[in-house]
Amino acid sequence: MNTARLLCLALGLSCCVQALALDLTAHEQAGKRLYREGVSSSDAQLLARVGASDMRVPASVLPCASCHGNDGRGRAEGGVRPSSLDWQRLAQGQGARQSNGRSYPAYTDNSLARAIQHGLDPAGNRLDPAMPRFELTLADQRNLTAYLKRLADERDPGVEEGVLRLGTLLPASGPLAEAGHVVRAVLEDGMAQLNQQGGIHGRRLELVIADPGSDLASAEHALQQLLEQARIFALISPLAPMLDPRLALLLEQHGVPLVGSTPRGGGSAQIFDPLPGIATQLLSLAVHARDTLGLAPDGLRVVYAGDDQATLAEQVRERLQQQGWAPGPIEAFTGQAVQGQGIVFVGRAQAFAELATALQAADRNPYLFATSSQVAGAVVSLPVQWSQRVFLAYPFVPADWTEQGMATLAGLQQRQGLDPRQASLQVNTLCALRLLGEALKQIGRDASRERLVAALEGLHDVDTGLTPPLGFGPGQRQGLAGAHVVAVALPGPRFTAVAPYRPVPVSP
Repeated sequence: MNTARLLCLALGLSCCVQALALDLTAHEQAGKRLYREGVSSSDAQLLARVGASDMRVPASVLPCASCHGNDGRGRAEGGVRPSSLDWQRLAQGQGARQSNGRSYPAYTDNSLARAIQHGLDPAGNRLDPAMPRFELTLADQRNLTAYLKRLADERDPGVEEGVLRLGTLLPASGPLAEAGHVVRAVLEDGMAQLNQQGGIHGRRLELVIADPGSDLASAEHALQQLLEQARIFALISPLAPMLDPRLALLLEQHGVPLVGSTPRGGGSAQIFDPLPGIATQLLSLAVHARDTLGLAPDGLRVVYAGDDQATLAEQVRERLQQQGWAPGPIEAFTGQAVQGQGIVFVGRAQAFAELATALQAADRNPYLFATSSQVAGAVVSLPVQWSQRVFLAYPFVPADWTEQGMATLAGLQQRQGLDPRQASLQVNTLCALRLLGEALKQIGRDASRERLVAALEGLHDVDTGLTPPLGFGPGQRQGLAGAHVVAVALPGPRFTAVAPYRPVPVSP
């Protein structure tokens, strides 16, 4: 870790990194807001005319960046390819194109205004009708032109000539301190390996770590430090569960991508989780309950422990219904035995053990289904009556590990002195770093957050050597869509994979 960078972050001194950002004048800042948000410097509502009928809509609905992108390079959509807004290219012109007989002279401030407001290029040719014509004041047009002349020079935060700055939130004390140590070791080791190979497109990866503390307020403050003072490009593998209710909103406000497991990562377009969420893993167990154990549609009951688990439990119930189950209302576990052929449990290890004890006392012996990430620590204390009655979901198992994957993991553990018993967390973090690295390589030297999100969304069948192939897609922000099913034999415990990973069917 760069000591100067940590000191700068700890003291709240942003000058050492902010000086590297593009310094925009007040007029250029106003033009940037107009370009990205369609908002006038006077806060008056701007209008845009669309299509042959000149239908008027608020400019905020169709800001320039919605088609041309924050970087001005244009994004193909619906068969239309918006042109690049690189001012050097526009000001030089393109000469004559023999294919259509049209000439493309250079743009000036005046001809650019005519293109934006009336849809005519410098030669008087009408631009594609898909382009809105904006009704701008003279001041707004000047601000927008000023910003477009700087657009090609502006970089997203964290992107420097020789450095790409990433950030994470890792606790230094408290119950998650040990996990934070593991994640830090994996990230620093992986980035060191990449940097020894020359970095990514000539940029060295730099990691900035902030301690989220123990409550929501301190975690929000730490995240704000990373975003506003350290000016990181993206987040990777943070450990700040107290931030979960606000994380997606804060990332979307700043346009910052995150790669790594979060409790509710699937709810944000900015968050890419390498491994499946708890609800998806539990659905894999439900498939096993139906296909192999023969449970009836009304045989499952969703039970949760802890008020913080209620929302997740309801999500599980709804997804079970979508798959043809009739689980009934979710039920909070408060120490009593519960009914059901099979119990889908959402909660922590201690409550899972207490549920098993309560069921045993009531002479009930249902199947118990849970995720390994939540309850694996309780399995060793279960009495023998639960042998082959407990089924756990695992995103990956050792059978997924290739020779190269095992060598990668063993090398990491040896270099960093990590406990092999913490392999799950290590693999999870390695996967996040692998996916982020693949996406960064794809976007090339001209890195932007917008392009990173698009590249992550386009990743498919990434071979980690430690998991089933990972990938994302439009609306798909979890790298895996299912889990392995593992049966628990007691005493022991002994774990046996009884159903391999397969994607959970998506409901219509």
